[in-house]
Amino acid sequence: MGLETFDFAGKVAAVTGAGRGIGRAIALALGAAGARVLAGARTIGDCEKTAEAIRKAGGEAAAARLDVTSRAECESFVAAAVARWGRLDIMMCNAGISIPRPALDTDEATWRKLLDVDLTGSFNAALAAGQHMADSGAGGAIVITSSNAGQVGFANLVAYCAAKGGVNQVVRTLAVEWAPYGIRVNGIAPGWLEHVMRNAAFEREDPRVKDEISLTTPLRRMGTNDEVVGPALFLASGAASFVTGVVMPVDGGYLAA
Repeated sequence: MGLETFDFAGKVAAVTGAGRGIGRAIALALGAAGARVLAGARTIGDCEKTAEAIRKAGGEAAAARLDVTSRAECESFVAAAVARWGRLDIMMCNAGISIPRPALDTDEATWRKLLDVDLTGSFNAALAAGQHMADSGAGGAIVITSSNAGQVGFANLVAYCAAKGGVNQVVRTLAVEWAPYGIRVNGIAPGWLEHVMRNAAFEREDPRVKDEISLTTPLRRMGTNDEVVGPALFLASGAASFVTGVVMPVDGGYLAA
């Protein structure tokens, strides 16, 4: 097994949440590695910028508006990739939100919104891709973005932690169920990153927060989006052909401490 197992030339990849943050970084990296990329997110302008960046770098990409809370839209998203390029080899389920709030202040609407996007949305995208991969007989790779919050508790993140814990179980269960179809399902679990999701910026307003994060992370710093890309692409690549059902921490050692 050589470096060619990391080559994505001729592969077709769909990326949810590709307009910014981790999703954008993954989409750009897939394009640079030779994959044809369909970038999806609720804000179509952001997706188009991601696709344009891939094309300017010499790759092939397109954009599509996508609300992962709609199973029908996820099915249409997969269908768009197949219609354009004739296949789908990789699905990166990355769309997600965070709404930091004390448990006692978490109303029903907030709880439902976060689980709808982070948990149900991840399942919807994985399901749409898995259905095509099973029907085509070609198999494929699905990578879902989880978080270290899926394994430990964080104050003010009860809904987010619940959703990501659920994501981890979706990864494991789909890996077992879909292995006979040649579909590998894995996850990545980023820790504290310099990138902040929408609605969560106030988490970092207190400068002491960044210091505390550094002290509780063995590598003594936050990570970057680009440092999440490598593990994500590894799990989607031929180099991980015997890896499924894994949720890989990408957290600077936080879970090990």
